Amino acid sequence: MSRINVGVLRGGPSSEYDVSLASGNAVLQHLSEERYNTRDILISKDGQWNSRGIPLSPERALRGIDVAFIALHGEYGEDGQIQKILDAYNIPYTGSGVFGSSVAMDKGSARKHVGNIAGVKMPCYFVLHREDVTGTLAEAAQKVFSQFGPLYIVKPLRGGSSVGIATADSVSSLVGALKDVFAVTDAVIVEQFIKGREGACGVIDDFREESLYTLPPVEIIVPNGKGLFDYESKYDGLTEEVCPANFSAAEKALMQKAAREVHKSLGLNHYSRSDFIIAPSGIYFLEVNTLPGLTPSSLLPKSLEAVGVEFPDFLDHLLTLSLKSHGHTR
Repeated sequence: MSRINVGVLRGGPSSEYDVSLASGNAVLQHLSEERYNTRDILISKDGQWNSRGIPLSPERALRGIDVAFIALHGEYGEDGQIQKILDAYNIPYTGSGVFGSSVAMDKGSARKHVGNIAGVKMPCYFVLHREDVTGTLAEAAQKVFSQFGPLYIVKPLRGGSSVGIATADSVSSLVGALKDVFAVTDAVIVEQFIKGREGACGVIDDFREESLYTLPPVEIIVPNGKGLFDYESKYDGLTEEVCPANFSAAEKALMQKAAREVHKSLGLNHYSRSDFIIAPSGIYFLEVNTLPGLTPSSLLPKSLEAVGVEFPDFLDHLLTLSLKSHGHTR
């Protein structure tokens, strides 16, 4: 049987460029050489496509590719933009389609589309777009305060890897947090800061004879003195990620149920990972990642290892799903 030509897309013009390089490298290293011819398609920070070190148009870089493995994170990769390009060239790809990617990337829209999940809460939140902030940031902070009080966590509305987040314990400090986050994005989401244990749960389509297979939740334990699972904590090697997590059986079951519901309600494809806070007041859904990190320090590979799934087999499964979605058989 002839080998399948896989284009591994990595890099991209987002703040998660370096993480994407690492995810793409992990994919390139673990795809079966017996089944696949791989092509490393690097997209630079300024959006230039490159194949074999040569700058090319997307059309030329993708020429001869049977299926694309999207290892991009953040804007351009997870927001539906790269999916539109691949759809235009009728190239199958891993992960969710344009609509699901776009909605999931917007933390406010995702929560509206998910709606109520029995037994799961969502933090209070307020979305601010730069063009809609007609007054001062102090006035914007007062609008947030009129909805809910501190503590606050401020994040880019569309983004991942906890890039550019800030916290505030008062209305006055919220002004500075808004200024910091608006420095890196045009839209922010201000959330009620929920103090608790952090967890994540991944799901996979059509795996192990289940239409939606749920991986065991991961517990994220940041070092003492670190209040947040921020970008540095995710990749500095000091954060402890425990899988199977030390949550109660009921907490694990509820996280798994919620991860399935989120995946289905947003119409996501192939795989996703939902993030939660487990607090004394309940379990809170935070966001969903349509292209979870695949680096050695990422959460999803740890969940796969916990249930005995070899990483190359997981990659093969995603590519098989992608090809099937376009009517190809293996």
